[in-house]
Amino acid sequence: MFELTTLDIILVVLCAILIGISKTGLPTLGILVVAVMASIFPARESIGIVLPMLITADIVAVTYYRRSVNWKTLFSLLPWVLGGLFSGFILLYFIVSSRPIEIILGVIILIMLALQILRERWGAKWLDAIPQSKWFVGIMGTLAGFTTMVGNAAGPIMAIFLLAIALPKKEFIGTGAWFFLSVNLIKVPMYIGLGLITWETVSFNAWLIPAIFGGTYLGIKFLPLIPQKQFNIIILLLAVFGGFRLLLA
Repeated sequence: MFELTTLDIILVVLCAILIGISKTGLPTLGILVVAVMASIFPARESIGIVLPMLITADIVAVTYYRRSVNWKTLFSLLPWVLGGLFSGFILLYFIVSSRPIEIILGVIILIMLALQILRERWGAKWLDAIPQSKWFVGIMGTLAGFTTMVGNAAGPIMAIFLLAIALPKKEFIGTGAWFFLSVNLIKVPMYIGLGLITWETVSFNAWLIPAIFGGTYLGIKFLPLIPQKQFNIIILLLAVFGGFRLLLA
């Protein structure tokens, strides 16, 4: 399907491990995987290759963190996410280049991060009210659906949202796991229709399953070792990296 060098293969296996870790330990690592895979494969095709890898890790995460989930948050996001998914599908259908989208997403992520940091550092009352507002849920849900559709890049958006509503780290991971498993399964027929998932790409995914499982194990073991405050800081730093990576790609 694709001609890969030895270095490419090593990087792909590393990405599979990082996907596992991102789903059970450090969610925003996923944006690094998106960037690396887009440098190995054609950017558009890479999102179809990555999706089954994400779903594999999602299943492990949902199984392990099945009791740590905030269902109210998930259901409040659902209608907005579906709208974002549909918008992203239309864009992928008509537009081949994803560069303008990456720039817009990078700017949005950095703006949301700035608001979150302001809220945590200075505790402005008007910022404290933002996470509880319906418009915030609507905007974040739509952005999450759109970004996951066009580039499997909703990790920083969801990280900012879940941090903003102050979920504990296990509930953070469990709620995120259910969210991404649901939306990623919805995306499968859309990606098949766009020709981004084929028998060849699925066969390629299959040999990466052991590396993905290894990553999920590392994430599960690593998460309890991180204090809540440090967990929040790490997530914010990785989200900052993701935002700048989208801008400078």
